[in-house]
Amino acid sequence: MNAADCEAQLRCWVEHLVVGEGLCPFAAAPLRAGRVRFAVCEATDDDAIFRAFLEEVQRLLESDERVLETTLLAVPRALARFDDYLDMLGHLEQALEELGLTSELQIASFHPHYRFAGEEEEDPSHYTNRSPCPVFHLLRQSSITQALGRWEDPEQIPERNRTRMRELGRAAVEALLTECRKGPSGESPIADRTPGRRPG
Repeated sequence: MNAADCEAQLRCWVEHLVVGEGLCPFAAAPLRAGRVRFAVCEATDDDAIFRAFLEEVQRLLESDERVLETTLLAVPRALARFDDYLDMLGHLEQALEELGLTSELQIASFHPHYRFAGEEEEDPSHYTNRSPCPVFHLLRQSSITQALGRWEDPEQIPERNRTRMRELGRAAVEALLTECRKGPSGESPIADRTPGRRPG
């Protein structure tokens, strides 16, 4: 999978699952405004992925949030094992802490085999954090604070998302992800599909 195909798959996933199913109630506005960066690191070794992450951190911090609000860094050729991904996530979070950036940025984690501790393996709730390929999502703390301030009961969002995935069912969500993975470069394979909308 080349970088263009990876980006197309990520856009499809964000548009039709993350936004389309309301998993992130704050994502639609920056996505429509073009303030979401989809970055792809095709490296296979940890050091190169670490450097790519730091480059995206610098780019985000040096950008006006009215132009670039958030970044999704995909690593389609590495970290296929969820445990390896979690190890790298720990290193990246530690880097933010050592750089004194935890008050400015945080990382949201997504992986094809994401699994919440304590949940049954077949539970559809895992799909709230399952993506077409491993992704590290860099978010500005200021954006999170502003968004949460406009949302009633933000602490209920994770449970709402798990409930929504269970309503859709494992087969339906996996079918959507499969369609995204099959899409050609530069276009959404399900562009003519009307995304589902979660109940208000």
